Amino acid sequence: MVGVPESHSGWTFITSHARVLAVIADNPNVRIRDIAARCRLTERAVSRIIADLEQDGYLSHTRDGRTNIYRIEPDKVLRHPAEAGLPVASLLSLLLQDESARVKKPVAR
Repeated sequence: MVGVPESHSGWTFITSHARVLAVIADNPNVRIRDIAARCRLTERAVSRIIADLEQDGYLSHTRDGRTNIYRIEPDKVLRHPAEAGLPVASLLSLLLQDESARVKKPVAR
């Protein structure tokens, strides 16, 4: 997969739930296997995260043959009190705004 970073250990700024949601926002027909590869998670972990997001109403899916088509609820607000009132759409716009630029231009170290 092009543009996928190597494994990472230690803390990060973005949670796995946010990463999974961003991948789905980028492609609503994405397979769990591809989400797992892109987020550097197991397929089982991705399945649990999707179940969490669906249970709390952030995400839903419909079946089209063997494919899931995901739908994100963009107006649903984030859970933490520090982000009270901030919709999921705002978070996703930050995570996805420069995705194409990052794939084309690696960050200087």
